Amino acid sequence: MFTFPILAVRKVIARGIADAAANDGFRNPYYGSRPGEGEKPGLWLVGDEGVYLMSNGKLADGQQALVIYSEQCHPKGDIDWWDYKRRLFGGDDGIEFIEAERLIPLFDRNMRATHLNIQLSETEVALTLIVR
Repeated sequence: MFTFPILAVRKVIARGIADAAANDGFRNPYYGSRPGEGEKPGLWLVGDEGVYLMSNGKLADGQQALVIYSEQCHPKGDIDWWDYKRRLFGGDDGIEFIEAERLIPLFDRNMRATHLNIQLSETEVALTLIVR
């Protein structure tokens, strides 16, 4: 399971939308292998060096996407990040696109929740909210 503060997740989504408005759209998380898929408001769950959420709007030259690391899997500060990532995300690098239209209504219906938990299985990305 990977945990992220909801306020930070909202900022990642908002940043992707702002970048898309300024730079003509959203990036394709699948590097063009699935044209049009994932080119809408949302975010990317990325597993490579750690596990993090990344904004998905197109970027201007030299601009960087907004990134927030999972509380359990940050390469700076979590000595076991590599084992945790390998066990719960897999040994290979990867990207899962999560639509804003799936997240925002979930957040808006559960105003007391403070954190988003994301759990991966072979076939799905499960989202749950928690209060801390």
